[in-house]
Formats: sequence, C-alpha cells, structure tokens
Amino acid sequence: MTEPERLQRPDGESIAYHRLEGKAPGVIFCGGFMSDMTGTKAIALEEHCRTRGQAFVRFDYLGHGQSSGDFAAKGCISRWADDAAAVLTELTDGPQIVVGSSMGGWVALKLALSHQEPVAALVGIAPAPDFTVWMWEDLTSEQQSELTDKGQIRVHSEYDPDGYVITRQLIDDGTPNFVLTDAEIPLDMPVRLLHGMADPDVPWQHSLRIAQHLRSADVRISFSKSGDHRLSEPGDLDLLRATIDELSALISA
Repeated sequence: MTEPERLQRPDGESIAYHRLEGKAPGVIFCGGFMSDMTGTKAIALEEHCRTRGQAFVRFDYLGHGQSSGDFAAKGCISRWADDAAAVLTELTDGPQIVVGSSMGGWVALKLALSHQEPVAALVGIAPAPDFTVWMWEDLTSEQQSELTDKGQIRVHSEYDPDGYVITRQLIDDGTPNFVLTDAEIPLDMPVRLLHGMADPDVPWQHSLRIAQHLRSADVRISFSKSGDHRLSEPGDLDLLRATIDELSALISA
C-alpha cells in the first residue's frame, strides 16, 4: 500500500492524505467519527475518479488513521473542520464536490459555509451534523457525571471492540458548531443526501431535517430501505458514483 503524503499544520501536527491529480471538479472525501481514509467508500470514490481522470483527495483528521495528534486531547469538530479547510485550500484547485460520511457530513457543511466559492456541491452519506447532542443524551446520568468530572469516558461501540473515547471538549465544542438551529443553512449549491432507512446510528429523518434547513432549492435525498449506516454495499456505491457523475456534469455545464 502506498504511503500517504503529509500536510503540515501550524501546531506541528500533520494530516495524512492521498491525492489524485485530474480534471475539475475535484472530489474531497471527509470520513466519519473514528473512521479513516481507507474505508470502502473512500477507496471506491478514488478508483472512480481515477477512471474519470478527475481530481480526488482523501485524508485523515487529527487523531484519526495515519494522521498525527492526540484524539482525546485535541479532537473536536472545530479542529476537524479546520483540517478539512486546510485540505481544501492547500491541496485542491478549482471547484470541489465535498463528500461527507456521517460526521463528515457535518464537517462538509461547515466547510461549505466557510468556503462557498470553491465548494461547488455537497454529498452527505448518512450525514450526522450536530451529533454531539445525541452523544450526550445517550449517556446515562452516571456516565454524564463521570464525563463532567473526569473530562473523558470510554463507551461501547458496534464498530470497535475497544469502544471509543468521548471527551468533554468534544461535547462542549459541538454546540457552537451546530448547523441545525432555528436559522436556515445559507447555502445555495446542489446538495445530495444518501441515507439508509435501516441506519441504527443516524435516523433517516435527519436527512429530511437537513434538507428543510438548507436554503438551496437543489436538494435531493435518496433513501435505501435496507441500507445501514455504512452504505457500502455494491448498490450503495453505484449510487454514490452516479451522484458524483451527475454533480460533475452539472458543475461543468
């Protein structure tokens, strides 16, 4: 496997990434919470963009995958959105389609709000903006007390036998980054939301809520009745590829 390149950050940390040179619009893949850039969807998109001769970047946030950094000490939405912004501004050129999976959907929305010119379209895969509020509410009162007192706790995960760490910083930092408030999300680019109706982690109704908040009139949602949270089955990947093709043609027109 090819070793990733590294993008240095001002604080001495580094973002691991893989990049394809190619035609515009480019595609940026933003992964999920405690995920990395070697997942099925990221690799499938990279191969699709390679076939199309299209620019593509996949990367790991701070504390994820092959990037540096202490997840518990520094990991939060603000930092991960800043990592994505560094990837956008330093590693890409021209209009970009930003694809966000789960937490990456939140990061993608934050990126579009702060960089509306280069971000030409968004794709959310089981997008989970504002998920830290559910993370807090899903904790027992005992866990909430422990998190408040100790600053972090380890919780069970269906995706990792060791579970994962939740920090008070992550929960507290989520609030000022919420996008599903009473106000609209002031974005006007095309947005495509892909969601499995059998998703046990992010209810499919959450995509409806996102669509209602977006100012853009060009928002479409595709539901898979049997789809889970990962949406990595062959049919799911075919839909993702077709969505990239459709948006690429729309942007290039």
